[in-house]
Amino acid sequence: MTSAQPHAIGKAHPILRDIRKRWMLHLFIWCGLAFLFVFNIIPITGLQMAFRTFKLKDGFAGIFNGQFVGFQYFNEFLSDRKFTVLLRNTMSISVLKLLFNFPLAITFAIMLTEMPGRKFKRVVQTVSYLPHFISWVIVSGLLFTFLSSSSGMLTDLFKSMGIEMPAILVKGDYYYGLAVFSELWKEMGWNAIIYLAAISGIDPTLYESAQIDGAGRIRRIFNITLPSIRGTIAVLLILGVGGLMGGANFEQSLLLGNSTNIARSEIIEVYVYNQGLVAGRYSYAAAAGLFQSMISLFLVISANWFSRRFLDTSLF
Repeated sequence: MTSAQPHAIGKAHPILRDIRKRWMLHLFIWCGLAFLFVFNIIPITGLQMAFRTFKLKDGFAGIFNGQFVGFQYFNEFLSDRKFTVLLRNTMSISVLKLLFNFPLAITFAIMLTEMPGRKFKRVVQTVSYLPHFISWVIVSGLLFTFLSSSSGMLTDLFKSMGIEMPAILVKGDYYYGLAVFSELWKEMGWNAIIYLAAISGIDPTLYESAQIDGAGRIRRIFNITLPSIRGTIAVLLILGVGGLMGGANFEQSLLLGNSTNIARSEIIEVYVYNQGLVAGRYSYAAAAGLFQSMISLFLVISANWFSRRFLDTSLF
């Protein structure tokens, strides 16, 4: 009886046995869960500020004990004269980025896989995703260095050629294009990594069979590559649609926006930042941020339903 007891204990606790065997992997998992709990789950309690009158002098207790005002701040935000402009800028920039950057990342990934020469392909791939690690502070500085209407390098170059460079950083009419182009340059290579991983998992015998049947490169792309990564494309498209309300990029709009192009550069996230941290209207900013999050949730659920209904692929 005593000899069978340790075996019974070990058999009754497979989770503990797995933790002892692969403790390093479990450490990574629990660190990630702790980060998620501290910085994502606990802050959810602060959403009560959107329904209460919160004052900073009340401290943490003010989140729970402030005067309940219901949907007062939501109504105030929706009736704000800036609401229409903020919604237009946020959605316009996000939709343009989705329309241009999403298919170009897929195209770039396919072009890389079709590119001959393994060393050259690796160099191109590395160079393409390096801008992802450059902060938007540096990117905005580079854009000012090249495009400044007073002392930009490209401005001076065009002046020497007798061509007047438009004030891209100042005029609001150019901001949408500036936002889309700068994010395309910064993130296209990084976004293509997921598609490259999906393409690398395609059975190479499919390409060999198609080539024997006389299918050219373009035909193989449309008949093998794209259908094989359809699930990956659908999942990322769902996430992209769900992120439309937040896809305009807070850092980009904050750094590239100024008093002259604010009619096009100010988005909901920048407005929430200015109203909350700058003006001290914490409850009002919380209501505006919660409104944005609820719209994003609706978009994710809608895109997921559409994908499951017509593409047989979904997140949940």
